[in-house]
Amino acid sequence: MPEPVTLPPKSGFDVQHHPLEIRYSKEAKTLEVEFDDGVTFALSAELLRVESPSAEVQGHGPGQKQIVAGRRHVGIMAIEPVGSYAVRLKFDDLHDTGIYSWDYLYRLGEEQDQLWSDYLENIQARGLSREPARR
Repeated sequence: MPEPVTLPPKSGFDVQHHPLEIRYSKEAKTLEVEFDDGVTFALSAELLRVESPSAEVQGHGPGQKQIVAGRRHVGIMAIEPVGSYAVRLKFDDLHDTGIYSWDYLYRLGEEQDQLWSDYLENIQARGLSREPARR
């Protein structure tokens, strides 16, 4: 069983959801987040990568979101607490600029089916693939 990430205590920040435990399965490439309201989400590393809250992916304003293709096999190398409100995920494709707040992780969990469906439609519409480019 994967080791849980040690989380700081709840913060004074205005956070609706706070995780009790975060575990990453290297084999399944899945981040499991258990929240204090009893809800647990299993989020694939690929979904977390393509929905990174970083400016590189989300852009700096409305309508600037980038479609990130070729990440089917991406994994997470490290999970680092950021204060008491978020984690930074370091992916094995070397992306590490996204800071995932507790509320953002919760939203990804709640909306993952729709986000995944939208992602698949977007890469197909652009003629892209989930598979990494061949070298």
